[in-house]
Amino acid sequence: MGMKVRGFRLRLPRTRAGRRRLVQAVMAGCVLGLLPATWLHVSTGDRLRTTADAPHAEVAVVFGAGLWGGEPSPYLAHRLDAAAELYRAGRVKVVLVTGDNSREDYDEPDAMRTYLTRHGVPDARVVSDYAGFDTWDSCVRAKKIFGVDRAVLVSQDFHIRRAIALCRAAGVDAYGVGVPEWHNVTWYYGGARELFAAGKAALDAVFEPDPRFLGPEEPGVERALASAG
Repeated sequence: MGMKVRGFRLRLPRTRAGRRRLVQAVMAGCVLGLLPATWLHVSTGDRLRTTADAPHAEVAVVFGAGLWGGEPSPYLAHRLDAAAELYRAGRVKVVLVTGDNSREDYDEPDAMRTYLTRHGVPDARVVSDYAGFDTWDSCVRAKKIFGVDRAVLVSQDFHIRRAIALCRAAGVDAYGVGVPEWHNVTWYYGGARELFAAGKAALDAVFEPDPRFLGPEEPGVERALASAG
């Protein structure tokens, strides 16, 4: 017995015991594949908040989510709107924007800063991390480079659990505000992507690799908090 897939013939076990072992192996693989996503849900269940009930913290961390023509993408704009709301409500004093500035013509943090200042957050209360190339890098740099010990994280609802888990693994006492979105193609793509990203997140949490770029400590958050009184 066999089946042909793209020119290759896969031979299935001929005996009932062999087929049973195959089914058991497939089931075990599925369970192992879902373990990281289960870990994210279990470990972050009591850390999810809204902008209305987020705990008071000195710092909010907003993760980059792409630019459109040099401006924040709609998803990123929604994250920044939530961060501005937290600031205006007095729940945070400083906003740390972390994103990709790996090339001269692409600058997420500065675009995020400009958006926030247009929406009522003083420029002196915004701190930029230009080497937040992925979620783990942003969390580690928030702790080691900017000295953030406690923060409210802001991202989309499908990503926020991973952000919380990784920042906690990096040493940040983190709560998260998950920004809701319409369940369109982009949302479903993001949710599906998180299933695969959960595996990398688990490895990052266990092995704690250095970020792509670490660099020296920066006093930006400390100075912004001092200016906030």
